Amino acid sequence: MTAPSNAPAQPSPNPTTVTRLRELATATLGQSGIADPEVDADLLIGFVLGQSRGQVQAAAIMGTALGDADATSVLALVERRARREPLQHITGRAPFRALELNVGPGVFVPRPETEGVAQLAIDALRSMADPEPIGVDLGTGSGAIALALATEVPHARVFACENSTDAFPWTSRNFAEVAAPNARLVFADLAEAFPELDGTVSVVVSNPPYIPADAIPRDPEVRLFDPAHALYGGPDGLDVVRLVSQTGLRLLRTGGVLIIEHGELQGAEIRALLDADGWRATATHRDLTTRDRTTTALRP
Repeated sequence: MTAPSNAPAQPSPNPTTVTRLRELATATLGQSGIADPEVDADLLIGFVLGQSRGQVQAAAIMGTALGDADATSVLALVERRARREPLQHITGRAPFRALELNVGPGVFVPRPETEGVAQLAIDALRSMADPEPIGVDLGTGSGAIALALATEVPHARVFACENSTDAFPWTSRNFAEVAAPNARLVFADLAEAFPELDGTVSVVVSNPPYIPADAIPRDPEVRLFDPAHALYGGPDGLDVVRLVSQTGLRLLRTGGVLIIEHGELQGAEIRALLDADGWRATATHRDLTTRDRTTTALRP
């Protein structure tokens, strides 16, 4: 029989305080090229501990003790993020304006700059004299823009379509969770969606795929994890934009507003495209980083 060992138990290699875990996570993420490693470290720690970022920062200042199981869980998530898996895929959630949306593989993760696109659509809907204006989101993805419109302009009726079989389960889940009574989601191609609304819509908005086919995104999170269906818009990036223009002309009433998100170098080309299609008052708007982000037009 083997005699029992009298050797002391080996201490866990994991950090034992939030302070040390935060330092280690931040260093690991910084070495992997994450732009804001401290932010991501806080959010991953908070995700495991069920705390806000402010609570994590307070715990780090106080040197709060940390259980071994929690440290192991956080470090496993930090390793995933260090491999450039999107933070939102790891947590399964993405903030968008006042919403928290479900996201994951197969659906485009909404970006902060798209919040400004949604604001233009919200302002346009609110400005309409119609007692119940209609807004349509073409290619809604996670449902971010459509659900922002529905919740922030509750007197409007909002319709959204998505044609990706990978994205649609996420869209459906978000519509069910938000449960806006004035929002309707359908699985349909944007070129054919909502024929029953032809000529009655006040605002059409879209964040279509607009990256040219031969342009490879710089960020690994985009290049490796965002669905190609939501990124690439043909040789010049504008194939789907052309469809949005034609669908907008079909859906919008006279004086209705078209709002399209696009890349920072595409504004002039999209204005020319819309002008050729007969739209009027085309204008390009900058986002908070002063980059051209959105082009609007009025239905003649």
